[in-house]
Formats: sequence, structure tokens, C-alpha cells
Amino acid sequence: MFLPNHNVLHRQPLDPADAETLGVAGADTVERFLAHRDNHCITPLHALPALATELGLGALHVKDEGFRLGLGSFKALGGAYAVFRLVLEEAGRSLGRPVDVADLDQPDVRAVAATMTVACATDGNHGRSVAQGAQLVGARAAIFVHAGVSEERIAAIARYGAEMIRVDGNYDDSVRQAAQVSAQKGWTVVSDTSWPGYERIPGLVMQGYTAIVREALRQLREPPTHVFVQAGVGGIAAAVAGYLAIVLGDARLTFIVVEPARAACVVAAAQAGRVVKVAHGEATVMAMLECYEASPVAWRVLARAADAFMTVDEDEAIAVMRRLAQPSAGDPVIVAGESGGVGLAGLIRAVADHQADLGLDGKSRVLVINTEGATDPHRYAELVGMSPADVLAGKMLAAATL
Repeated sequence: MFLPNHNVLHRQPLDPADAETLGVAGADTVERFLAHRDNHCITPLHALPALATELGLGALHVKDEGFRLGLGSFKALGGAYAVFRLVLEEAGRSLGRPVDVADLDQPDVRAVAATMTVACATDGNHGRSVAQGAQLVGARAAIFVHAGVSEERIAAIARYGAEMIRVDGNYDDSVRQAAQVSAQKGWTVVSDTSWPGYERIPGLVMQGYTAIVREALRQLREPPTHVFVQAGVGGIAAAVAGYLAIVLGDARLTFIVVEPARAACVVAAAQAGRVVKVAHGEATVMAMLECYEASPVAWRVLARAADAFMTVDEDEAIAVMRRLAQPSAGDPVIVAGESGGVGLAGLIRAVADHQADLGLDGKSRVLVINTEGATDPHRYAELVGMSPADVLAGKMLAAATL
């Protein structure tokens, strides 16, 4: 499915609250917090000239979040950042003095953190980020996982000392149960999706993601003309689209949201003009994007800042994983998980079916984001036919022969 954005809000300025969250000042704050992370480094931006030529494009770049902060996913930037902000705010109230990120290791701040429990529902990656953030600041974490979350992903979260709570049903069911239990127990929900009356914390999570696009713009010689970003509830797509709309202004590019055909809740919102819940059918291989109701805050941004919405099928997502693992001659090897290459899958579909609609040609400079590496190595090996380690070994071998 391909749907141009016909919303009456399309290309209108962002809501003031969203502009504040996703603007330059917010990104400055994220950058300052990241500077205090021991394992923070800028993630690579890969040029894929061979694939760009094959697709008839001027340039194609992949921002690779597969090794972000040791968690293997862009989600590392959101949940942990929100936890840090919430702990510092609570410490400031309790201690009666200003506290900043440099104070996170102070005994009195950690004593406040120890009284806090943060909770969330997750498909895997967001929960790891929240659990890691809680462990780093000395808070407790309770992570709700639904029936579709693999044992490997559950174990990866539990390694950070989180209490794991299993929920029957899908992701949306786990979101509801996390909210209900947390309200009963006085826990703080750190969700990457929003609902009426609960917007600020998901906004902080989205704010954390602005680091990705800020880094990419600095790494590129020229701004892209087209950006394809995948969506679950829409947070990463909204963060990237919103930041670009603010910093590029009238020079803004064409932004396309890509979803699994089996879980296209943002497309459904675009069709209806509002957030709607889509039916839960057969599970998608794109597990980190298996969401059935868009985040209202994310949709508020995307209604204005996205130019088109589209879906890709299961085989297209798997084909991109394999293509990146064994790329065209001269292009770098990239390990992309089941959801990581979906933006690229959308680009390939768009070149085949919607080239004229989107103005894709030999002058186009396209940016996509590999949102996750092999966060479930066993599943990756099943789909690609090689383990992530073997794929990377091939990468190192190729580099050694240059």
C-alpha cells in the first residue's frame, strides 16, 4: 500500500509542544546527556554506492544503529534517556536543589533513584533501554512482555536486573497491563507510546531519538532529499521527521513512513485522519514493529511532517536483511535485524512502484536508518542463513583484503 499524506495539517508547523520536544534545544539536551554515557559513540553512516546505482539514485546512505550504546538498537537512546530525566526531576524535588546529569552518581541522588520503579511494555528493544537506564541510575525496573517476545529478547532484558512480567496477548495488551499495574503499585510508566493524559514521557523518549538524525546531518555532505523511516507506534519516524522539519524549514525533504503490511497502524491513522486500532491478524516477522495502534503524539507530528505512508511485505523485509549481509560489490556489510532494514525495503518498493510519485531519480540523495542489529541472533541466523558473527567475520575479511 502507498498513501500520499492528504491530511489538512500536512506541511503545517508542528504543534508548539512537539516543536519544543523535537527541536534544537531538546537535541542539545540529549547530546549533553549522551556525553556522560561511558560507552557513547557516534554510530556509523554507511554509503551504499553500488545499491544506489542499481536503484537509479544519486546517493544512498544508511545510518547504522546496530551497535548503539551496547544495546543493538536505536531504542537505546529513548528509554534510558527518559529514565535519567525522570530520576533527576524526582531527585530535584526530593532534595530541594537543582540536579543535573553530572549528579547521577551522587549518593543522595542514587538514594532517591532507589525508591523508584520504572515500568514499560516492550517488544524487546525499548524494554532493554529502560532496564539499562534503571540499572545505571540505581532504580528498579519492571518490564511487561507479551506472548510474541522471544526468549532471547526476554533474557537480554533480564540481564539488567529487571523484573520480567509476562502478558497474554500482543504488544497493545502489554501496554494496557503495564499502565494498570503501575497505577496500582505507584510505578512510573516509561512508555514509547502515548495515550490521552500521558504524553510527556513518550515525548522524552522521542526526544532521545533526535540524536540519530542530528548525527546523520553532520555526517552527510549535503542534506538528503528523501528519508524512509520505519514505524511501530511511530515514535522514531516522528522524531526524525519532526526534527528535520524544524531544522530544514522551507528546504525540507520528502519523508516516507514504512510499516509492515500486517501491522500498519500509522497507515490506518493516515487513512482515517486520526489514530485508530487495527485488527490483530497473523504476526509479522518485523517483530519490533508489530503494533496495532499508533501513538497519538507521534501521529500528531507525522500528520504534519510525513509526506507519504507505505507498507512492505514479509519477504521484502527478509530480502533486505540478506542483501545487507551480502551486499553488492563495494558496498559495506551491515547486520540488520528483522525490523532494521524496513526503511530500505520501503525505498526498494518505492523505486519499483512509486518512483514518479516521490520524485526519486538520479539526483536523489536518500537516507535510511538501520534501526536494529541482530537483537535476536538465533532468529537472524534462521532468516539470513548465516549467524551475525559470520556476517561480521566476512566484513572483517573483506576489509583485510582491501
